[in-house]
Amino acid sequence: MITITLKGIPKETHRELKKRAAAHGRSLNREAITVLESGVRSAPVDTQALLARVRARREAMKFKTTAADINRIIREGRDSH
Repeated sequence: MITITLKGIPKETHRELKKRAAAHGRSLNREAITVLESGVRSAPVDTQALLARVRARREAMKFKTTAADINRIIREGRDSH
């Protein structure tokens, strides 16, 4: 096993890592290793293929929303409060 030292970890990151460790029943060290392993081993996302799948699904749903529709819905939501 190799040991590394991490310096300058933001307080919020440390706090969240501790919460994750507690939620998973792990030590802080084990949680940090798990998070590192997950990040290092995750497969890169083919953004073009993902975008093509999203567009195909959206087209299949025949769901058409314009920027004007979104802005109108936002305004309606704000006005209702």
